Amino acid sequence: MTTNIMETDVLVIGGGAAGTIAAISAAKRGLDVVLIESQGCLGGSRTATGVDTFYGFYTPGEKKQRLVGGIPWEVVTKLYEEGACFERPNTYGAGTGITYDVEKLKVIYEEMAIHAGVKLLYHTYACQVDVQEGNIVGVVIANKSGLTQIKAKCYIDTSGDGDIAARSGAPFEKLKENELQSLTTIFNMGNVNVEEAKKTSHAELVNKMKEGNRSGNYTLPREDGSWHVTPNLGVIQTNMVRVPSVDATDPFALTLAEIEGRKQTQEYVRFLKNEVSGFEHSFLISTSQYIGVRETRRILGEYILTEEDVIHAAKFHDAIACCGAPVEDHTSGVGTRWAYVQGDGFYHIPFRTLIPKKVNNLLVAGRCLSATHGAHASARNSAQCMAMGQAAGVAADHFIQEGKPFSELDFPKLKDALLAQDVILGCLEE
Repeated sequence: MTTNIMETDVLVIGGGAAGTIAAISAAKRGLDVVLIESQGCLGGSRTATGVDTFYGFYTPGEKKQRLVGGIPWEVVTKLYEEGACFERPNTYGAGTGITYDVEKLKVIYEEMAIHAGVKLLYHTYACQVDVQEGNIVGVVIANKSGLTQIKAKCYIDTSGDGDIAARSGAPFEKLKENELQSLTTIFNMGNVNVEEAKKTSHAELVNKMKEGNRSGNYTLPREDGSWHVTPNLGVIQTNMVRVPSVDATDPFALTLAEIEGRKQTQEYVRFLKNEVSGFEHSFLISTSQYIGVRETRRILGEYILTEEDVIHAAKFHDAIACCGAPVEDHTSGVGTRWAYVQGDGFYHIPFRTLIPKKVNNLLVAGRCLSATHGAHASARNSAQCMAMGQAAGVAADHFIQEGKPFSELDFPKLKDALLAQDVILGCLEE
C-alpha cells in the first residue's frame, strides 16, 4: 500500500545523461523538479556503467564542427576547468570524443543539479503509473521509505528503457532478443605501459583476437573492441565485452548478462596480459557498476526518426538537437555495423521524437526516443541524449505555462527559448 504522497511540477525518471540535464533545465526555469535515479550517482551510462567519453559533440571528419551547446557544453566546460578531461580521436571515425574523469563528472552533475534546485532521490525506482483520460496523474516510486506516490504536472521518462512511458500506455517497439544491440561490461585496467601498448595497432589487436579464438586458447565473443587512455596515468578503459541477445527489460536475463559480462572481462584481461605488449604487469581495477545497455524499448512518438533520415542528413522544422554521429550497430555477431551521415555531416532530431503517442503530459528523452533501430544506433550518443534532456526540461515549462498537450505546444516559442540558452540547432531558414 502507498503511504506517502509527494507533489511537484516535474518528475524526471532516470538520472542518466538525458535525465540529469532535463532536471537541471527544468529547475533553471523555476520549476519544482524531483529527479529519481536507481543508482547512487548521476550520469547513468556515463558514470555508473563506466563509459568515460562523450561522443556526439562534434562532427566526424578532418574539419570538426561542434553540434551541441547549452547545458551539455556547460558540463564539458566545467570538466575542462577542473583539468578532468581531454579530446581524443575516435578509432572508428565517429568524431572527436571528450574523455573525462568519471568520479569528477559525478560530482559536477550533482553540483549543477543541486545548484539549480533539483530534488534528488537515489536508490529509487519508478514502479507503477496511474493514467486517467490520457494523462498521468501519479507515479509510484519505491525506495527505503517504502512506496510513495508522486503527483506531478508533467513527467519526463529518461529511464533508458522507457519504463513509465510503456506502463502509461504509450506504444513502443522492441526487437527480438537476437536483433537487439548487444550489452557491454566496461572495465578499467591499471599499471599499463601505455606507450608500449600503443605500438600494437587496432588492426593487429583484432588479428590477435582472431588468432586467440582459432587456437582455442581464448574465448573472445567480440573479435574487435578497443582500449583507450584515461586522465589517470597508466589507467586504461576498454570496450570489448559483448553479451548478445538479451532483453534488458527482463530482470532474470539482465542478471545473467551481468554475470556473463564479468566472466568475459576476466577472459579479455587474460588475453591482454598474455598477448599484448605493455599489458604484462597490468591488473584489473574494476568492472562497471552495471552492464551497459544500448537498446531496449523505443517509444513510438509523433515522429519516428529513420536510418534514412540519419544517412541523408535530414533537417526538420521542429529540431531540438543536431547529430553527426554515425550509425553504430553492435550486432549479435563478432563485428559492428557502421553507416555514416552524408551531405553536410549532420541531421536534426525533431521535438516530435520526444512526444509519445496516447499520453498528453509525458515526454521521453535519451535512448528511448522515437526512432528506428538504425536511427537509434546514432541518436543514442551522450551529447545528443543531454541535448534532448535540455529540450525536454524547457518544454516542461512551456507545457505548464500553455496548458496544452506537448504535441500542441507553440514550437517557435520553444525554439526561441532553446536558442536563448545557447542550444545549437542549425535549423534551416523557413
